[in-house]
Amino acid sequence: MLSAGTGRSDITPAPGTPQGGWGAQTHERGIAADLPLYATAFTISDGACQFILIDVDAIGFDEVMTSRILDEIEMTTGMPRSHIRLSCTHTHSGPNTFRLERIRWGRSMIEAYMQSLPAHIAGAAWQSMQSLKPVRVQAASGTCPINVNRRVRLPDGRIGVGVNSGGFVDHTVRVVSFAGRDGEPVANLLHYACHPTTIAWQSQCFTPDYPGMARHVMERATGARCLFLQGAAGNLGPKVGFTGDHGVYRRWGRALGLTGAALAANMDVAPVRYRMDRVQESGAPIALYVPVAGIEEDCRLDVAYRMVPLPVRAMAPPEEAEAEAGLLREKAEAIRERGASGEEIRFALALAAQAGIRAGLSSRFHGKPAIGWPLQTAAFGGIALSATAGEPFAEIGVEIARRSPFPHTLFSGYSNGGFGYLPTREAFAEGGYEVSTSPFTQDAADVLRDAVLEQLRELKQ
Repeated sequence: MLSAGTGRSDITPAPGTPQGGWGAQTHERGIAADLPLYATAFTISDGACQFILIDVDAIGFDEVMTSRILDEIEMTTGMPRSHIRLSCTHTHSGPNTFRLERIRWGRSMIEAYMQSLPAHIAGAAWQSMQSLKPVRVQAASGTCPINVNRRVRLPDGRIGVGVNSGGFVDHTVRVVSFAGRDGEPVANLLHYACHPTTIAWQSQCFTPDYPGMARHVMERATGARCLFLQGAAGNLGPKVGFTGDHGVYRRWGRALGLTGAALAANMDVAPVRYRMDRVQESGAPIALYVPVAGIEEDCRLDVAYRMVPLPVRAMAPPEEAEAEAGLLREKAEAIRERGASGEEIRFALALAAQAGIRAGLSSRFHGKPAIGWPLQTAAFGGIALSATAGEPFAEIGVEIARRSPFPHTLFSGYSNGGFGYLPTREAFAEGGYEVSTSPFTQDAADVLRDAVLEQLRELKQ
């Protein structure tokens, strides 16, 4: 018998906390929150094995911060780290949880915020373990067309980020629903692939972007707590994004949440067989039924975790990359101080941000032929929840789901720490932002895909 429970902590940052996620952003501090930001936890157990899944409204965390959070969860819950999944929605309009060295104003506030996060997240995880109750589980999938391929050819020939209506896209919405043996809803997992880049540098408000709105809508419609699982969204974004209009992200979240709620509502999460009891004569002879024993289901939970060695491309020496980034940061600061136009400041900051990304990659990966990349899967009842770090392209997620031995496979990135795009081999031939900022070679996506499928096959045995 499977049991499940949920927990939640409010992690909304205080006004004045540094906001991050955009190279073109000229402000540093967020002024308010449009919707609350949460850390939501879900625990599932078969009595012998347990697994904790956590959904955090954040752009992401580096390996050091991830380790701090996982240490706190492990200490608070007693759960081994390999059985804990820390996933981020990847909202770009949340607090600045990485690249703190670029912050000029409000540094103490973001440091205090980051210091508080491990306890808040661990508290949600602990709470989810306290609320375990027997559940049945079912899954379903549908579609929601709010996303689009974002790799577009610019007038100057570069590959930029925008709207490519003819590019590869995955509109699939996946929902896993858990209900008590009495039929009462317990939790829903909502899985979708799309960059939360609806709200951009124009807004000074913290938002959870469309995932937060989708959760809110689905919870109100179903009565069950919802966790959002970001899919393979490396090359997918919203159809309309990069805006300061909060109504846009609320619209996309509402569309996705209602799609998820409809899928959940049409599932029979407490499957029951019926037999005909008698016939009632009326205007027509009406057959009346009574329930009999429930349908037995696979109640085993299995969890697998490994580090996959992914090949790393050649990079400039760290000191060279950092020197370039430092010069561009100084230039951007000088432009800001002389009172230049907003557009000129944004352009200078963007160049500095891009150089900073390259410097960060060099400091972490220079001279390394490969790096270990986390891969984790929890499987139960014909459902597999697979996750890795970084930002895999949509084609990878679609192929994994197609070739998986499980009827329902939810493959995600943005989990268990670390940044880095995982573009397809074809994308490497085109170039562009995701390729230039990836630490990996063109072979990495294939290596990861094969490792995920191998792990899925092992769990299915």
